[in-house]
Amino acid sequence: MSVRIATFNVENLMARFDFATWRKTKQENFLRRKHDIKERALLMAHEDDSRQMTSLAIADCHADIICLQEVEDLHTLEEFEKDYLAPITGLKYPHKVLIEGNDGRGIDVAFMAREKTADGETIEVLNAKSHKKHTFGSLGLFNSDLKAMGYNKDQRIFRRDCLEVDLRIGGKRMTVFVCHFKSMGTSRDGVEGRKYTMPVRFAEAKAVRRILEKKFGSERAPNMRWMICGDLNDYTERLVVAGDKHRGYKFVPKVEPESGLEPLFTDGFSVDLVKRREGDNRWTLYHEAGDAKNAREPEVREVRHLVQIDYLLSSPSLANGNLGALPHVVRHGQPMRTVFPPKQDVERYPRTGWDRPKASDHCPVAVTLKMV
Repeated sequence: MSVRIATFNVENLMARFDFATWRKTKQENFLRRKHDIKERALLMAHEDDSRQMTSLAIADCHADIICLQEVEDLHTLEEFEKDYLAPITGLKYPHKVLIEGNDGRGIDVAFMAREKTADGETIEVLNAKSHKKHTFGSLGLFNSDLKAMGYNKDQRIFRRDCLEVDLRIGGKRMTVFVCHFKSMGTSRDGVEGRKYTMPVRFAEAKAVRRILEKKFGSERAPNMRWMICGDLNDYTERLVVAGDKHRGYKFVPKVEPESGLEPLFTDGFSVDLVKRREGDNRWTLYHEAGDAKNAREPEVREVRHLVQIDYLLSSPSLANGNLGALPHVVRHGQPMRTVFPPKQDVERYPRTGWDRPKASDHCPVAVTLKMV
């Protein structure tokens, strides 16, 4: 008996059109003329294409369970399934969980599951729990780094949430934690964005670990069936992209000296299943930025790199019982601007644009696991 589980940041799945995102893509002048009906219609057409591609990417995951990030609310998720996912792909996910989290933009984490696995085993949602109310102080995670950033011990740890979902699949128990950590942001006070915001992600990672160890007990936790899935917004390595289309690209691997995700890996607490892929083929996001003309490190002033920030982390027991399980990264929904390493390029979905429309800026990741 097996179950296929996926994670996917669907990039602003909202009932309202996200004009704010379009402003960030240097189309301010275009959007100032919002009264022009033709322009609005064009933007909505792009959004419609994007959601069709999002559906195709979900279908290509072939997943029984999907953990989502950046969903506005449960109604939006249900409408997306009704208007896009079901008619385009034939897929339905009747089990849905979304609890409004802490994000100021209203983008939440969500959980979807089919009634039965591909093997025909019944999927039951036994319980769902939000951890959005935890504060830095309530879990004993407030420190001088957070204080220096302007936080206090009574503020909530999770920028969105850590959604805990207890399942029974074919009679066997499993728990999934859906997360979306603090974004890396842009440079601040002369410090590169990822480094500046790292203390928050470090606290979020420690919080997830403490929640999980409290649930199962620190000694029993390694032997239980659980997964931590989501956009964790940090990485331990990257492929730096150099060169250009005419002279050819170079992909330079670089291991990072530190990461905000360290608490989840220390002492073998969890296993990053995506790490089973080849080193240059683990990426789930292409990022390019002149993040910071003010950054102290010259190499981050003009950044182009491929990184893994979307994770399927499993308990050691579940990973050891699935040594041959290799995650699949779906990249057909990437925009045309994404630079692919040699022999990795894929055929994009119809009507994919240079930057948009696209399925998402993230790639969904899926893996099949035996319920050992």
